[in-house]
Amino acid sequence: MGSRKLIQPSIPASHVLPPNPTTVKMMKLQPANHSNPIRFGFWSHSCVRAAEKSCELLGGGAAAAEEEVITVEGYRTAAQIKETLFAALQGINRGIFGVPSAKKAEIEELVELLESQNPTPKPTQCLEKVAGSWKLIYSTITILGSKRTKLGLRDFITLGDFFQSINVAEGKAVNMIKFSAKGLNLLSGQLTIDASFKIASESRVDISYNKSVITPEQLMNVFRKNYDLLLGIFNPDGWLEITYVDDSLRIGRDDKGNMFILERLEDDKP
Repeated sequence: MGSRKLIQPSIPASHVLPPNPTTVKMMKLQPANHSNPIRFGFWSHSCVRAAEKSCELLGGGAAAAEEEVITVEGYRTAAQIKETLFAALQGINRGIFGVPSAKKAEIEELVELLESQNPTPKPTQCLEKVAGSWKLIYSTITILGSKRTKLGLRDFITLGDFFQSINVAEGKAVNMIKFSAKGLNLLSGQLTIDASFKIASESRVDISYNKSVITPEQLMNVFRKNYDLLLGIFNPDGWLEITYVDDSLRIGRDDKGNMFILERLEDDKP
């Protein structure tokens, strides 16, 4: 698919003056329906109820009884931006082996537009939006040049899906990176990284690396010589700013300047 440019709407001369009230639409959301239980992976039901109560007190998230949303005419809705973003992410293998600069700029611009419409501005105070199981669909982390060669990721090793499970009750996050090795009867396995997190602000968490392992042992033998290199790429130590989260999509930016886009697994959606 060819690269698309996001064209910002032109601003009529009349809008130089204070906006006419007709340029803003006020929309009331109906009270959330809590008749069906919400599934959040490893999170206990008691923690879900506590977090929902917290969201109600804050007046944010799906638990709010009534919320005002301002939509300025001429701008895309969040749903439209997400649709365009998903299209832009097709065929780039999550960006792990690099993307052309024009494509990267296109994705960044779409992400910034989406972040400006974040429905959960205080995600660490409504953690049910973050808990559960996610799949990475894009990251600015790249494995290029000699790193890719040393790790056998050109021909011998195939990089599979990236998953993340977040257990809010325990303050734990588990990252799982799938691999398969040609020449070893298509041996499959994964790198599992356990980490802990603590709330640092209304939108930021501090992350601490705990331990990691590659299974099965045969796959560990393949990576053993360059294990530090592999872990250095995927080590989550540092902080993460949650810049967008809704029921199906989450975006974060870390202290190293990386951006991550994750989609909630279908079986884990409310």
